[in-house]
Amino acid sequence: MTTTELEAIAAVETDLPLDTTGSRRERRLAAEATSTQRVMRRSAEPAAVAPAAGVVAIAGSLDDVAVDGVAPKRQRAAISPLRGTVAWVLATVSLLSLWFVAYAVVLTPFQESSRQTVLYSTLRQSLSQQTAPLGGSIAPGTPVALMNAPSLGISDTTVVEGTSSGDLMSGPGHKSDTVLPGQAGVSVLYGRASLFGGPFASVPQAKVGDPISVITGQGTFTYTISGLRRANDPFPAALTGTGGRLTLVTAEGTGRLGALRPDGVVYVDATLKGDGQPSPGHPATVPLAEQAMQGDPSAMLPLAVLLPLLIGSVMFIVWARARWGGWQTWVIGAPLVFATLWAVSQCAVQLLPNLI
Repeated sequence: MTTTELEAIAAVETDLPLDTTGSRRERRLAAEATSTQRVMRRSAEPAAVAPAAGVVAIAGSLDDVAVDGVAPKRQRAAISPLRGTVAWVLATVSLLSLWFVAYAVVLTPFQESSRQTVLYSTLRQSLSQQTAPLGGSIAPGTPVALMNAPSLGISDTTVVEGTSSGDLMSGPGHKSDTVLPGQAGVSVLYGRASLFGGPFASVPQAKVGDPISVITGQGTFTYTISGLRRANDPFPAALTGTGGRLTLVTAEGTGRLGALRPDGVVYVDATLKGDGQPSPGHPATVPLAEQAMQGDPSAMLPLAVLLPLLIGSVMFIVWARARWGGWQTWVIGAPLVFATLWAVSQCAVQLLPNLI
């Protein structure tokens, strides 16, 4: 292609008039200048933006567009009121069950430890003032003795009067239709195997000959473990004269969770060294709730009152959150719900067997 033809093409593309005059050198320089202007003009124009990789332009809503290879979000189908209610109920029951297990297994030992601290102080004061109870009708929950049994993991444990499920939340309990420890006759103590610190958890592993010491308002007494028995095993020989015997009672089960799923009761008998002290008397019988592996039905009434309060507290939070806002509601509602839930859980545990 000749120089003239190239100049003609450049003139057409740049909309410039064709200059046929002048020397060949001048025409060549003009053509080069025109070509340079055309390149600069094209580089100054905005380039067309190509669609980004993975972006597909599809007519419709933005939810139908895939971005960076990610599948488009699809709108969820509306949940029917019945399904929503069922899901809410199941979630609530699951959370309450989880809380109850956590309270019973994890939190109750702290509650028992706190009560033991108060009871120990009360018992020391009554011993120093010689006002510790010695027998007769003793109010349930009153501290009556201090027990130590190193081989059983029992150290400075305060024994309370009564063996109902509520009484044993504070520690081992004395069965009120028997004499107090250290007195002539048979004294029976109940203790939990797992919940509330499980003070009698090691009692089923007791060994003959291990010592047990007890302090009451009548002095310090030492017992020696003489045997371990279960249901249908023969009873020890009857006591004579001023002899004394201490019997520890708790639950036992098999497997790793045997303490939480007991299938029987174990009894550990210990013989008093020396003569027992006289007893001023004791009640002839005890209620059914104070027998082995019984729940405490007296917790039913408070539970019936507290459950509506718990439901009302939850409804209050739902209402207040919509009315006031998030943090204001939780500042006021969370302590209320927690206190009510704690009280409900405590009443529910009282309905469980007293030796668990």
